[in-house]
Amino acid sequence: MSTIYWGVGLRRSHDEKALDVLFPFIQSSTSEEFAEIAKITAVNAEAINTKILNEEQLQQLVEVNSNDLSLATMLGEFDMNDNIYSLTDRVITVIPNFTESSVESTEDAYLRLQMLSQRLVKPHGVSLDSIFGKLPNIAWTNYGPVFPEDVQELTIQTFASIQPLSVTHVDKFPYMTNYNVPSGVRIGNGAKIRLGAHLGEGTTVMQAGFVNFNAGTEGNAMIEGRVSAGVFVSKDSDVGGGASIMGTLSGGGKEVVCIGSKCLLGANAGTGISLGFGCTVGAGTYITASSKVSLYDENSNPVNLNGDLVAEGENVVKGLDLSGRDKLLIYQDSVSGKLICRPNPKTVELNTSLHIND
Repeated sequence: MSTIYWGVGLRRSHDEKALDVLFPFIQSSTSEEFAEIAKITAVNAEAINTKILNEEQLQQLVEVNSNDLSLATMLGEFDMNDNIYSLTDRVITVIPNFTESSVESTEDAYLRLQMLSQRLVKPHGVSLDSIFGKLPNIAWTNYGPVFPEDVQELTIQTFASIQPLSVTHVDKFPYMTNYNVPSGVRIGNGAKIRLGAHLGEGTTVMQAGFVNFNAGTEGNAMIEGRVSAGVFVSKDSDVGGGASIMGTLSGGGKEVVCIGSKCLLGANAGTGISLGFGCTVGAGTYITASSKVSLYDENSNPVNLNGDLVAEGENVVKGLDLSGRDKLLIYQDSVSGKLICRPNPKTVELNTSLHIND
């Protein structure tokens, strides 16, 4: 039986073009369970679609989902159209095949991104194909989302007011913290976390840390560097200051990079390969799939991938050959300049008191 994800939210639009959608209520249902919802809302259960909800339909949804306060809050009396630029309405969006179907609308895109940020799915747990073409480029302002071509007009309108227009950024993606703050996290700078980031319980993102959409952490983690799109960091790992993990957007490859548990990327380090359990990449060291790496055992003897003793020079492999392996220590020799890989004698231990984020 197939699973359907659906969300009820507040959509802001301008000239009948969707700007963004806040989905405080997202639910997964079997096709059988969803039959009653489809009957109430007149949505198509077999296709990606969005419908505007009237007061009566929303009231019926509240009665069906009586334990959810977010639906009841959307019933509250507030002016839906008090913004000087955008029109707000209540909508339901349905995604029947979320793992394989491409993104088809702005509403669809926002639902999928919030599925990730609300921890309903993990990175790569929902298809984001075609998302860039469905997200409008937006000027994010203190008056809400605005199409960039309208910024000058609104600047003139508000310039002499108590609250003149202020633009934080111009981008297709808003800040996650303006839509959802997951439990048990600390975020030093909300501008560095895009909507669609998945931050596990116990994650700390320091002021210089960055987490892209469709990327994030499984649990306790210290993020002081860059977690690029497509990257997933396992629990109890540390991405050090200035460190970078190669993602899957333009300029990167198609290989999904995962960082195993109890890994450490030192300051200004980086990786374009996956790391297994208990790996350390030394400060200032960057390893990619095509890097030439010299292998040694714990006694500094040259070895091959199987751990067999070999002659110096016969111990050189590509970085890709090491992808996903456990307990590796990778660093750049300061004398020879060679990339060295040997067994990691110890694994990182995070300060647990730093990640009790309640």
